This record gives sequence, C-alpha cells and structure tokens, in this order.
Amino acid sequence: MALTEENVYEALKNVIDPELFVNIVDLGLIYNVAIEAGDDGKEQVNIEMTMTSPMCPAGPQLVGNSKEEISKLDNVGEVDVKVVMDPPWTPEKMTDDARDQLGIF
Repeated sequence: MALTEENVYEALKNVIDPELFVNIVDLGLIYNVAIEAGDDGKEQVNIEMTMTSPMCPAGPQLVGNSKEEISKLDNVGEVDVKVVMDPPWTPEKMTDDARDQLGIF
C-alpha cells in the first residue's frame, strides 16, 4: 500500500497535546506534509508544524511523538519534523472537533 499524506495525518492524530488533551492535527499544528522517495527505497516524510506558543514546554515531546507515530507506518524511512513559527498559530486553525473538546464556540 502506498504511503499518502492522508495516512500521515491519520497517524499524527495519535499525538495528543499533553496540556490541552487534543490531537495536534485538530489543533491545527500541522502546516505541511510532504512525502518523497528516500535513498533506501523507503519514503522520507517531511513535516512542518508549529506550536501554540513559541515557548511551548511540550514542544520536544510533540516533535518526538510525531516522529514515532509516522515511523510506525509502512515503508517509512526517514522522518523530519521542522518546527516553524511563521505563520503564527491562532485558535482559528483548530477544527470544529477541537473547539468542541475545548469548549470554544
């Protein structure tokens, strides 16, 4: 089965922000997913993600958990997660599910 962006997003839904208890996809922290052929015949997955604030104490944990979840997918070789702060995260980036979980209307 071919690796797709949808597979990666689904895997990233297993990464839960430890402070908000909502997955990072629904929080709107994932800005970009790119899949390209790796040197070893496996796929390289490149992620651009942000944090809810520049000094987010959960940042290293979220990056590590993201790499771990993506690495579990079939045919994944290298996983690169880049944290970007531009554009800055805002609550408008959250899905309706995340807003419901957090009680934001």
